[in-house]
Amino acid sequence: MFAGEPTWPPLLQPNTDGDLTPRDAMNKVTIQTLQKLKLERQKFAVVAAYDASFSTLLAEAGVDVILVGDSLGMTVQGHNTTVPVTIDDVCYHTHAVKRGNDTSLIIGDLPFMTYSSPQDALLNSTKLMQAGAHMVKLEGGRWLAEAIKALSDCGIPVCAHLGLTPQSVNKLGGYKVQGRDADSAQAMIEDAMALEAAGADLMVLECVPSVLAKRISEQLSIPVIGIGAGSDTDAQVLVIYDMLGISTKSPKFSKNYLQYNPSIPAALADYVDEVKRGAFPSLEHSFE
Repeated sequence: MFAGEPTWPPLLQPNTDGDLTPRDAMNKVTIQTLQKLKLERQKFAVVAAYDASFSTLLAEAGVDVILVGDSLGMTVQGHNTTVPVTIDDVCYHTHAVKRGNDTSLIIGDLPFMTYSSPQDALLNSTKLMQAGAHMVKLEGGRWLAEAIKALSDCGIPVCAHLGLTPQSVNKLGGYKVQGRDADSAQAMIEDAMALEAAGADLMVLECVPSVLAKRISEQLSIPVIGIGAGSDTDAQVLVIYDMLGISTKSPKFSKNYLQYNPSIPAALADYVDEVKRGAFPSLEHSFE
């Protein structure tokens, strides 16, 4: 060995940026991975899932991000809304998803009223991160800026969520498309900019008109994940039970991929391929 040549510990090796990265983490999706994809205008695939078995299949299919969503309250627990879901519920399912997957980035949902103050947000986000999440997600507009800044300052990555926010279904009067008039669209744009400025690393837009989602995606520097938000966002997310036709009633913006494929792995691979090519969602699965 030449004099002065560094010797790396067995489990570490320098990557192309000169950083030390554990060998078993070289293929893991990180926030930086997603930011790079946005800069290169490459789309990525997200799926909401809740257990180790599906988590493993999603990793094998090349799904970049798994969301352990509070949607489990409706898909797994049988509730009519996500409101009854607790932080312990999401932690339990996050543990399971983490055990089945070593490559995808895992986002844990903060349930109803677990982030009503910065202190609550820090306490409950800590539980999710310790359960295996790499990032937390919370629903709401610029009123969350203080909590997001507190989380970001403490090293906890944040995914914001605008548009249809299911935890507010009782306030919204049902599951309705948001941002259809000029005033509410402008307010959503301003909310998005404020949350990014506060430190949000990702943004979910749910059930908003395609043209509004496109505008927000172009104005934000962070990646934007759409669900019922058209094809011009940086990524797409679907609930695994919806995309496999297991749900008793799937939303308009979803697509049953198992209907067109011979197996679950093939259906998941087809979804990833269509998202990355921009083939999904079509107008049929969007709101204009």
